[in-house]
Amino acid sequence: MPNASRTPGRSHRSGGLRCLIVGAGEAGRAIARDLRRAPEFGLNPIGFLDDDPSAVRRAVTGVPMLGGTGELAEIAEQAAVDVVIIAIPSLSAAEIRKLAVAGATAGASVRYLPTFIAALERDVRVSDLRRLRVDRLLGRQEVRVVRMSSRAVVAGRRVLVTGAGGSIGSELCRQIAAFGPEALYLLDHDESNLHRLQLQLDGRALLESDELIIADIRDRDRIRQLFADLKPHVVFHAAAHKHLPLLERHPCEGVKSNVLGTLNLVEAAEETGVDRFILISTDKAADPSSVLGATKRLAEMILEARPAGPTRFASVRFGNVLGSRGSFLSVLSDQIENGEPVTVTHPDVTRFFMTVEEAVGLVIEAASMARNGEVFVLDMGEPVRIVDLVHNYAAQVHLGKDDLTISYTGLRPGEKLSESLFSEHEKRTPTGHPKIWSTAPLVDPGPDLSWQLAELFEAAAANRAQDVRQRLSDLLPGYTPTLATASAAARVVPYPDGF
Repeated sequence: MPNASRTPGRSHRSGGLRCLIVGAGEAGRAIARDLRRAPEFGLNPIGFLDDDPSAVRRAVTGVPMLGGTGELAEIAEQAAVDVVIIAIPSLSAAEIRKLAVAGATAGASVRYLPTFIAALERDVRVSDLRRLRVDRLLGRQEVRVVRMSSRAVVAGRRVLVTGAGGSIGSELCRQIAAFGPEALYLLDHDESNLHRLQLQLDGRALLESDELIIADIRDRDRIRQLFADLKPHVVFHAAAHKHLPLLERHPCEGVKSNVLGTLNLVEAAEETGVDRFILISTDKAADPSSVLGATKRLAEMILEARPAGPTRFASVRFGNVLGSRGSFLSVLSDQIENGEPVTVTHPDVTRFFMTVEEAVGLVIEAASMARNGEVFVLDMGEPVRIVDLVHNYAAQVHLGKDDLTISYTGLRPGEKLSESLFSEHEKRTPTGHPKIWSTAPLVDPGPDLSWQLAELFEAAAANRAQDVRQRLSDLLPGYTPTLATASAAARVVPYPDGF
């Protein structure tokens, strides 16, 4: 058990992310010294962990020895550590995975040095660990969301994650695996996603585990069979169609996956006595203007309309998730790497952003707070202008004025110039977590929702796209799927565009 007196108190956030260094050898001490000399990297070393008793004498001045590597999870939790750096290049892959799990258990992100052979080829430098300053992209400090008490929701429980192979689903699975579930069932309709995820979680991917499940959430009978067989305690529903322009062109598919698929899961959860069911939604569901937002709002309404019972339902609304597959940041980096113009829809378009770690933390916290259909939203500060994010990214990767061009393409059908986290028709209330809000509709969806959904599903099954759009409008009176009036004509602007 670590000595609490050795654990420093939380410093002011302007000092950067609180960083714990595993290994007080040459590599670890070099990292600590460089980080203290270079605050622009955004990492503030607050202590070392090392199993060598003599390491105490080698610690860098001002960076104390806090304990051994076996105490990582507890010390990181007590010291509110944001980042764990594994600075022992000779560690085996198995040992690194063990430490990585311990760091994730404390809610910290984990980075590690290159292998020992690679380290011999060049000096051990802080650039080996450098990543983008996320706070400069978000316009705020990254939020530590998950509390130790909240992890009890999944510890020792049977957990099912739909869309497990996606960006959010896979990160959710990685964190849940560190919290000691009785079983973790990974459901996806794409076998390649499952193969990739098992390789990440286990270091091998023979696809022979009973916990890997190929299924389509649209298939009601298959879903009911799975729930009856697996009897999960907790369900995290991340499977969805999420690309706005595609769903504008194919609204029937959005309804089949995002609405009907959700209803299939919800009904199966109620039939089998699931304890908690958490839907991953989007800020586009607040006063939706797109098929994506409308279908996600209907999914939220399905949960809100469930009668009080043994199953606790809740939704979480995400902003744009930095680093997820298909996100703006991944597209931006690909375009820059390929020497292409960076495409932005409009000079004044803004979005709310969050990191993958924040998104997953919000899901875990929502599971602990769920009562009866609430929608939970992370306080993401002020929305970020996309053009500002592009400039901040370019500055961090040292792009000169001749290396970047921005192409404005105009807002696409269904897109807003700015998103909202809350609808005008919702009541917003604080929760027990200082950075999470809860919302509930001011008007009950009423008894007509079931038959209106049945008509919507019938139109979607027949692939009557225009009929589907009309029925979405009937279900959501504020939804008006029209061309964006604020769109700008496509134009190309050289960097830095007014900066």
